[in-house]
This record gives sequence, structure tokens and C-alpha cells, in this order.
Amino acid sequence: MKILMASHYFASHKGGIEIVAEELFRVLADSEREVTWLAADATLPPDPSGTSRTIPLRVCNFVEDKTGLPFPIPRPSALRKIIHEVSNADVVIMHDCLYLSNIFAFVVARLRRVPILVIQHLGFVPYSSRLLNAGMRFANATVTRPMLSHADQVVFISEITRSYFGRLRFKRSPEVVFNGVGTNVYRPLGSGESKGCLRRQFGLSEDKPAILFVGRFVEKKGLSAMKHMVDLRPAWTWVFAGWGPIDPRRWNADNVQVFSNLRGPSMAALYRACDILVLPSTGEGFPLVIQEALASGLGVVCGTETLEADPAMKAFVRGASVRKGADDQTAREFLSAIDDLLYPGAESIEKSEARRAFALSRYSWKGAANRYVEIVSRLVSQGGLALLQSEQGTAETRR
Repeated sequence: MKILMASHYFASHKGGIEIVAEELFRVLADSEREVTWLAADATLPPDPSGTSRTIPLRVCNFVEDKTGLPFPIPRPSALRKIIHEVSNADVVIMHDCLYLSNIFAFVVARLRRVPILVIQHLGFVPYSSRLLNAGMRFANATVTRPMLSHADQVVFISEITRSYFGRLRFKRSPEVVFNGVGTNVYRPLGSGESKGCLRRQFGLSEDKPAILFVGRFVEKKGLSAMKHMVDLRPAWTWVFAGWGPIDPRRWNADNVQVFSNLRGPSMAALYRACDILVLPSTGEGFPLVIQEALASGLGVVCGTETLEADPAMKAFVRGASVRKGADDQTAREFLSAIDDLLYPGAESIEKSEARRAFALSRYSWKGAANRYVEIVSRLVSQGGLALLQSEQGTAETRR
């Protein structure tokens, strides 16, 4: 089986969607499946594995460079590659719709009668700009919704995303498949490890609460509210792992430390070094960092909207209101939730183990991969049957 997977960037771009795409790229490839991954050449592709391969697409990436909005624009050579690869695939998997390379791949696949599986991560992403909000709604109405309704199968990665597109008419009933998490990498403190030792390695204070933010430094992640939290709790250490145009280093705050080049084991060690993950973001599907934190045993405080991604996690994750246009109020509500976890001794080994056990039972890459294999196998089988019937019908007509 030849699987073509399309995303906007490779995982070295360090976004959640791209990291999920890389995990699927790894777990789907085996001796019976050849997986090809198309994405922008703005960052480096991963090394190929077995029969799998990567194809960097030549793009212009000035939109992200200027605004932070991830929107690579494919060059003509990229379009030619997409046509060639789609034409030789048995099935196309694409991560989200609103990227030009994915839109083009979708059109080619429809023309070539190649089955399409869309994995939809996001619904509506709110911005402070009314113009951007209007543009997002228009794009979803004119591009995303038609693509989802014409895809052979749609998978949503959270209940939030499914709810947003819930009134659409689909070819087949859509499914929800939660992303997995690398539970061998993201784990609680092991024997012989100590939080103090890890903090020394990262240059963090050993005797102050360490509050962690992981994600791109962009508007929708709630960086403006995070700045208020930093100002209101100067005695805490605020740890930011990520990159983007809203750089916390520019706040010139003594209680802020930023890490921009961590990934995999080094990122997992930072989770273990900190006390709580905080994420005051909006417009999320299901942030992978929440699953990583839970697998690491950390307490998590996120927006109440984000909690709806998987209602089952409400027993393990604290929600706080993200109030549009009221960053100070948002910050105070998040700090109150963080206080409840930090004081007085609310955190315990039992709670950490319970979060870990929940992540293990709920967010398995093996389980997610098996479901995707079942879906693509069915699509390829049904696609081959439909093509055979079409060819037979054409032959009958000619007679």
C-alpha cells in the first residue's frame, strides 16, 4: 500500500500538527506500507525510515516570517511534485485543509479518484483582529467545509473540532481519534532522578515554583495573559519552551527563562523539572502539550474551552476562563487555579501517578495507529472496487 501524507510543515517546525504528522509517519510505515510525506522545505525533514521517504516542497514562507501565521506558499515545482506523488498513491492523508499545498493535493486526488482521508485538527482560530477573524470564517466556509464534505473519510482529533463541523453532511460518518503521546519519552521522575538535579541542569531555581508554558509564541496561545501572570507572580520561575514573534525574553523579566531548541528527551526532561503546565490558549483542537504533561505526571491548567477536547480529562486537568480582551482577569483566574494545585501541598505522588495512568490508557499511539491503518485499508479496498466498477461501466457503455 502506498500512502501519501501531506502537511504544511515537517516536525522540525515544532508545531503540534507537524509533530503528530511525524509520529504517524513513523508508526504507519512498515514492510507492507510505503509512506511518503510531503511538506514545506522551510525546515528540515526527518530521516527516512525503511520504505518511507520525505519530499520537501519548495515554498515561499514570508507570511509566517512577517506575521507568525503558518502559511507556506508552494512554488510551481512543488505543485508538479504533488501531482506526481498523488497520481502514484493508493490513498492520501492530509492534516488540516487550510494550506495551499493540501488544497492542491485534494483537488488532484479527487480528479485522479485517489481516496482521501482528512485529519482535521482545528476548527475556528480566533484572533484579536476582526479582519483575520472574518477571513478565517470565510476560509472555513468556502474551503474547509467543502473539502471535509467531499473527503472519503474525516477524522477529528478532538471533540471540539468535531462539534465545530458537526452540522456538515459527510460521505461517511466522521470519527474521533485522539492523538497519542510518546509515553516512553514523556514520563514522571524515575528512580535516581530528582527535580532539583534537573532544575540545576536547566539553570532553574530549586526552591521556587516552576510554571511551564510549551507552544509557539503567538497570539492564540495566550502570551498576553502569560505576561500578566509573570508580572503578578514575580517570586515564581516562569519557563517558556517554544519560539515565535511574541518572545518572552523581550519582557525583560528576571523570573522568565526561555528554551527554544528542546525536543523529545530534552523537552521531556523540562516537563519533569517543572511543577505545572499552564496554557491559556484559544482556538485549539487538542494541544499535544497537555497530553505530554499528563504522561509526565504534571498538573495542568488550561482554558475551559480546551477542556472540551476530551471531556474525560476533566478529572485530571484544571480549567480556567480565557476572557477575550481581559488579559488581567484571565491571568488572575489562571493564577487562582495554579494556587489550588500548588498550595497547600495539593500535589502528591498519587495524583501524578493517576495522571500518568490516564494518559497511558487514553492516548496511545499504538491504538491511534491501528485505527488509522484500519481506515486507510478500508478506503483503499473500497476505492479499488469503485474504480473497477467504474471501468466496467465505461466498457459496457462503449459496447
